[in-house]
Amino acid sequence: MENFFSSEGFKHFVLDLVFSIKKHEKIISYVFGAIIFLVLSYFFLLSAPVNFPKSSVIGIDSGMSLRSVSALLKNDQVIRSRVMFEYSVIILGGEKHIVSADYSFPSSLSVWQVAMSIMKGEHKSPAVLVTIPEGFNLNQIADVCKLKLINFNETQFLTETENMEGYLFPDTYFFLSNANEEDVVKSMNENFQKKITPLLPQINASGHSEKDIITMASILEGEAQGDTDIGIISGILWKRIKIGMPLEVDSAPETYKTKGLPENPINNPGLEAILAAINPQSSPYLYYLHDKNGNIHYATTFAQHQANIREYLK
Repeated sequence: MENFFSSEGFKHFVLDLVFSIKKHEKIISYVFGAIIFLVLSYFFLLSAPVNFPKSSVIGIDSGMSLRSVSALLKNDQVIRSRVMFEYSVIILGGEKHIVSADYSFPSSLSVWQVAMSIMKGEHKSPAVLVTIPEGFNLNQIADVCKLKLINFNETQFLTETENMEGYLFPDTYFFLSNANEEDVVKSMNENFQKKITPLLPQINASGHSEKDIITMASILEGEAQGDTDIGIISGILWKRIKIGMPLEVDSAPETYKTKGLPENPINNPGLEAILAAINPQSSPYLYYLHDKNGNIHYATTFAQHQANIREYLK
């Protein structure tokens, strides 16, 4: 110990230390360089982009290739590097394990975490259920959608659907949380086309145009109170048109003043009403009414109808 603290001993210690450092200088520089490389790689390749789209909906469609998915994620700033994402997916099991869905990431994720989420089907965006009842008109549809969809613009919807009354099919729909009025119109009209196309041969055979069938169906939605009476009411109303009698239905007040069908549908009918309009049920009746309990009463003459009014509505 005394020799160590002597000037000669300390000199040898310093020289040995310097020699040792120089001897391992390349190793130290390699390690330091590797650390810097890993840090930079994580920042530029693996970490989440600065503008990571938190809570935005990213849709991965069925059948998309790995390269298509990586391009989509890169374009939407979900990942920094397509190569690192594709490599991560391959390591985790390959592109066949990508789960097609609509994804919404609540917080920033690394490329590895994004790959794992998509491979496991995690962070799927919850669908918003919107139910449109049969017989709802455009204003009623707008009222339902604006309560359910945050990006739904009621004014724009009514503008876009100005001539589409009757052609938005009432149904239960599942929309993305960020769906807007264009998405609603597209989904509902495509559903209408899907439902009406198989019925076109029957419509042609009925002797009525598609527009007249949809218009009659929209009236039936307002007049009938169930499947049991809708067919007979359809037969009564088509009979009135045939003999030149005004329809005189409460669901379309203008029919008290003019003969025939209204110029356009008055709401958006469902499938049962459309089928009833195509296939009216024959009967001897020309009049009908529903009493306070919803029961229907038919009459063949106006005098019988007046008697039913006195008995059931007063």
